[in-house]
Amino acid sequence: MEYSEIMVRYGELSTKGKNKKDFIRQLGHNVKNALSQFEGLEVHAQHDRLHVTLNGADSTAVMDRLKGVFGIENFSPSVKTEKDLEAIKATVLAMAKEAYQPGMTFKINVRRQDKNFEYDTYQLNDILGGVVLHGVPGIQVKMKHPDLELRVEIRLNGVFVSGQTIQGAGGLPVGTGGKAVMMLSGGIDSPVASYYGMRRGVKLDMVHFFSPPYTSEQALAKAKELTAKLAKYSGSIQFIQVPFTKIQETIKEKVPEGYLMTIQRRMMLRLTVAVAEMRHAKGVFNGESLGQVASQTLESMAAINDVTSMPILRPLLSMDKTEIIKVAEDIDTYDLSILPYEDCCTIFTPPAPKTKPDLEKSRKYEKFIDVEGLMKEALDGITITEIRPGDNCLNQNEDVFAELL
Repeated sequence: MEYSEIMVRYGELSTKGKNKKDFIRQLGHNVKNALSQFEGLEVHAQHDRLHVTLNGADSTAVMDRLKGVFGIENFSPSVKTEKDLEAIKATVLAMAKEAYQPGMTFKINVRRQDKNFEYDTYQLNDILGGVVLHGVPGIQVKMKHPDLELRVEIRLNGVFVSGQTIQGAGGLPVGTGGKAVMMLSGGIDSPVASYYGMRRGVKLDMVHFFSPPYTSEQALAKAKELTAKLAKYSGSIQFIQVPFTKIQETIKEKVPEGYLMTIQRRMMLRLTVAVAEMRHAKGVFNGESLGQVASQTLESMAAINDVTSMPILRPLLSMDKTEIIKVAEDIDTYDLSILPYEDCCTIFTPPAPKTKPDLEKSRKYEKFIDVEGLMKEALDGITITEIRPGDNCLNQNEDVFAELL
């Protein structure tokens, strides 16, 4: 069946009140971004539906991309036909014949937005059901849980017939929940935390700390590829690369071994907050899970959070590793996350880091380094890259990834 368009139905945003139009406008913008690689598409976001007119584009590829856009409850590949009973009959019958398998059951589900159409809902259900029963030998009617549900929507701008409903990502359109930055390491946890943040409508910029020669081009390319996978949920993401080598070397040289990790994380958070403020973001997300590693105890979090009053949001706080891995597999980031690489969080790691660092000692040891000078140098050296869905950051770094892949 050659579909003419995809009809998108709204999820949670349909319950919004006076600002519903803002949510719909943002969703329309996100869908356009997510589908920007398809030529000739038209996206029309209306008050109760969003229509993607295919104009010959591959419907399967378009639907695969739509599955990742937050704010969509479900969608249906549809055939648009005229408001003419014979045209509707022909379209419904053709769709039923194409989908039929021996022993299949079906029902007709008519929705009538245009109340001026010459037949009402019950009449259309009866007429179209009869057409399918007589035109498809062996098919049977079943009103509850049929194998095939043929939806016929009589709308003001035409009639739309569909034979399948595909579940969307749900949540809220990215951009309706404000703007924040994400501390993206390249491991398993931070991409999952990013997913949960965006699912609540937050537009995220990715902040990644890069420490050559201790961290490699592989680590950087992998973090960018993870960002490309996450970009399908928002349309595009800004990837902010922060140089961190000099800061780590200085901390290693001047800070007592047990507090290396704490002071390093304090500097990371200071820099992330500075980036957030420059980009008018209102919060910082990270992938911390309580008790998972030494820096994620309550005492460590308190010592690290001490450097800012900006909200620090931890979507994974109460999740265990098994739960996090399951989500990573579901969103297709797990296999990439487990590729070997040198994480700047793991280099110079002491054999026995403080799991319960003292706040006053953390403040004291931080004075051993030039916080302001090191921060300014790092912020002056940041690099920003716009990453979109489908960008292949691994292929852009084929030489450095040859050994890993």
